Amino acid sequence: MRIVVIGGGPAGLYFALLMKRHDADHHIVVVEQNAPDATYGFGVVFSARALGFLEADDPETYRLLSSRMEVWDDLVMVHRGRPIPIDGNGFSAIARIDLLRLLQDGCRDTGVAMHFNTPVRDMAFADFDLVVGADGAGSLVRETYREHLQPAAQILSNRFVWYGTRRVFDTLSLTFRTSNEGAFVAHHYRYGPQMSTFIVECDAATWDRAGFKAMDGAASRRYCEAVFADDLDGHELIDNNSMWRNFPIIANRNWSHRNVVLIGDALRTVHFSVGSGTRLALEDSLALFAAFRDTGDDVVAALARFEETRRPIVEKLLRAAGNSAEWYEHFHEIMELNPHDLVYSYMTRTGRVDDAQLRKIAPRFMALFDAHRAAGTGEKR
Repeated sequence: MRIVVIGGGPAGLYFALLMKRHDADHHIVVVEQNAPDATYGFGVVFSARALGFLEADDPETYRLLSSRMEVWDDLVMVHRGRPIPIDGNGFSAIARIDLLRLLQDGCRDTGVAMHFNTPVRDMAFADFDLVVGADGAGSLVRETYREHLQPAAQILSNRFVWYGTRRVFDTLSLTFRTSNEGAFVAHHYRYGPQMSTFIVECDAATWDRAGFKAMDGAASRRYCEAVFADDLDGHELIDNNSMWRNFPIIANRNWSHRNVVLIGDALRTVHFSVGSGTRLALEDSLALFAAFRDTGDDVVAALARFEETRRPIVEKLLRAAGNSAEWYEHFHEIMELNPHDLVYSYMTRTGRVDDAQLRKIAPRFMALFDAHRAAGTGEKR
């Protein structure tokens, strides 16, 4: 087959690697508008359960990634200055640039042709059997075939900005803080021995009152450092094209058209509060590869198989992500709860976890919460 992949992020690179590794006779080209070492953001995080798919379906890549990852067992939430650990929430993280380099090396070693610094201005790929749109949330492929794919987008009201820091955190943490202007939450975790990701989020009213619109990047960073001074422990926030954004929730009615298919953020975005978009991108790549492995070179049949097997899984996750995003849209109100009740609200926010499941997943936390509730100090949402 002749395959062109538009987008050299994790989704595109991983699909190209899987296909070329399976059949060296495939002619596969990856086209990426950025440089090979360009990456925005810092680390990517995977839950232990989320990495299970990779260990089962692609142990070779799993071993490569796991050898480079930071690993921890618990989640910690901090509210009103009180840290509350939540057991049963194992996670792993890796620097995004390290992940890209591993996948690039794999593609190079297997003979995938990669063209970086190559913007795609039109979709003139008639001589290819398969066109894979892995070009992110702003996908040109999706927009080119908008009439057929029928995308829809919703923009959330909260604002977030993605920083790094040399403050190394023990676990994935959610820290809730207030300033004179309103409520903030930070999502932070280490992704290397000396670095952590630090995402700051606030509601729209707080963003307006704080005056971020009029601030330059340095002023915005200093403001966030002041809000989370106790948590940063004297360390600075590090900028990497860090700008305040609204999260776009993107979906497509149709996943493919003729020989064109979308994967990763080009196909759908999932709010970062329910897991890594990178994890979902890798799952898409595996599912698309499996569809071709099972159907051979019949592109139409393979794309139908991909959507048939993958869509139910994605839609289930999208429902949970929608509930989680809604929780974050109102987190400034939920911060009125005391620490234990806020954590419980967070753990049950997706609608997929009840008390019985929590007692299995996080028995130590639930023992504390049951005692808290029995003492009559709980609050109603």
